[in-house]
Amino acid sequence: MPKSNKIYLDYASATPVDSAVSTVMAKYSKENFANPSAIHDAGVKVKKILDESRKKVGEFLGAHHDEIIFTSGATESNNLAILGIVNATKEKIPHIVTTNIEHASVLEVCKYLEQTKKASITYVEVEKNGIVDFKKIRKALKINTILVSVMYANNEIGTIQPLQKIAKEIRHYKKINNKKILFHTDATQAINYLEIRAEKLGVDLLSFNSAKIYGPKGVGVLYVKRGTSIEKIIFGGNQESDLRPGTENIVNIVGLVEALKITEKIKEEETKRLIRLRNYFFEKLSPFIINGDLENRLPNNINITIPNIPSDLLIIELSARGIMASAKSACKTGDGKASHVIQAIRKKANLSHQNKMEVNGSLRFSLGRNTSKRDIDITIKALFEIWNKLKKWYN
Repeated sequence: MPKSNKIYLDYASATPVDSAVSTVMAKYSKENFANPSAIHDAGVKVKKILDESRKKVGEFLGAHHDEIIFTSGATESNNLAILGIVNATKEKIPHIVTTNIEHASVLEVCKYLEQTKKASITYVEVEKNGIVDFKKIRKALKINTILVSVMYANNEIGTIQPLQKIAKEIRHYKKINNKKILFHTDATQAINYLEIRAEKLGVDLLSFNSAKIYGPKGVGVLYVKRGTSIEKIIFGGNQESDLRPGTENIVNIVGLVEALKITEKIKEEETKRLIRLRNYFFEKLSPFIINGDLENRLPNNINITIPNIPSDLLIIELSARGIMASAKSACKTGDGKASHVIQAIRKKANLSHQNKMEVNGSLRFSLGRNTSKRDIDITIKALFEIWNKLKKWYN
């Protein structure tokens, strides 16, 4: 991100495109613009680039090249994963298990399936620390369950879900009941920092996008394990193993691959650096409520509640001081509703009846590659100035 007086602490929403990624994309945009489905020389050349990119993404996920589907982003990947599995099932009324803090691109698909009576859904409530009890996932499984969808790490409070333990419970249930149940995870927020090999996680489907890994917006991935029955949800071509019609966005796909390379190279050191900064931030926040588990969370996530003061007002005050943060998922900003994630953990902690502003007064700071200790010091100073200014009006 270019140097400026602004402090950007909203990396969970979007990351700047890495300069190395931009360089690679610029090269390919000028030289490789042909349609990869064309059979002339220019098309064949681009198809080779596409195939090589697919292979590299597969290697990153510990997967085969033919298990990688390129999409427009994680929202489309999540839609394809859930709707595609439902469309392919032979169950009359299939059952899906998910949690109550998933991203809107999972929850709203599930609500649609419920409303249209195409599936029944169990929403397992997370605990007050924002982590789901894997045993409760096991208890939610039914004889007609076809899919479990649990995000790897939450986009608002950063809590990391026990995917491997959930996968183990699903395998045990499948073995006892001779049932096929698929396991999907939205790994969008986890890609930068956590173990991401699909087989090690125990998942059958995995979604992520490029915009969270310092790559271009408008491109994502869905990993689909070999042998998985899934159908496309949009029509008009047979690209991407006949699962995602439309001309592939080669320039953005190449950018995604380059972003993954950089991520893999710096992941370990950057994770350690951000943990130090995150913990330093936590130490300065004693008057406020910290949302989510303190240990099992992403290294770059700080989510707090300042009781009695509206989130939007806090965001505006911070922005006026050149500090960019958020109140909840960018996809749900402007809907006029409190964060469903904060509501979920407040409900579990029996706090929802005490103070509505304990839900509305939440703030998310998400750190990134350009975040410094100085940025945090300035943000903390501004946060206390804002709190002291506003609390007399809202207490």
